[in-house]
Amino acid sequence: MRQRATRIDRERDGMTGETDLKTLLASMTPELLAGTYVFATLAPGLAQPEGLEPVMVFREREGVTLILTEEAASAAALTASFRCRMVTLNIHSSLEAVGFLATITTRLAAAGMGVNPVSAFYHDHLFVPAERAEEALELLRGLARQSFATRDLQREDIEAIASGSMSSESDHLDALLDPK
Repeated sequence: MRQRATRIDRERDGMTGETDLKTLLASMTPELLAGTYVFATLAPGLAQPEGLEPVMVFREREGVTLILTEEAASAAALTASFRCRMVTLNIHSSLEAVGFLATITTRLAAAGMGVNPVSAFYHDHLFVPAERAEEALELLRGLARQSFATRDLQREDIEAIASGSMSSESDHLDALLDPK
């Protein structure tokens, strides 16, 4: 009974996070965290090395996936792959939000960038190629600015604006709607 009351209290207190896609995109503040991360795996039944503190642990039939700093993986003599940086999307997104990560990963994919998203209770985190982390951050900031600028418009209005053309005197405004 106590667990149920805690869940209901969290929902009532607004701890379930934002679900509105326009609000999520317009209000997110991407933050590039320090350090380089890697993905490593442990075979089934193999214990996690003593003192290892991964940022994520996921158990699958084939083994346990760890996301941890490159230094920690090296110190534990773990074979690792995908050198990446972690970008935290600083907005409390609901685990039930629809389209948030799809929109973000589509934007990064359009730039030819792979991304491994991880959703936690309060925030979403993106693991992007280490050498393209700054580029990912700029793409995400651009998406947030674009979303903020158009958040009060209906989809049809945004599409009409995006498909229209302005005089060359207004070229600087086209940059606000450019998806790149």
